[in-house]
Amino acid sequence: MTASSLTHRDRAVLRAVADGRCEISGSSLLVDGLCCADQFAGLRLRSAGLISTRPGPAALTSAGYEILAAA
Repeated sequence: MTASSLTHRDRAVLRAVADGRCEISGSSLLVDGLCCADQFAGLRLRSAGLISTRPGPAALTSAGYEILAAA
């Protein structure tokens, strides 16, 4: 995934993760305690290696920080 292939929603989710507003619960990504409206955004960003894959508070990976800075 490249910065140019990110959607506006992907960028918003990455910013929310960077701000500490997200949590991973099972296969769901919670933003501010609510399920992300785009049910596939969390999976897509986790599969791309941009956010952590472990349950609990979501965190950007180093690749996630790089792509967010470039976006």
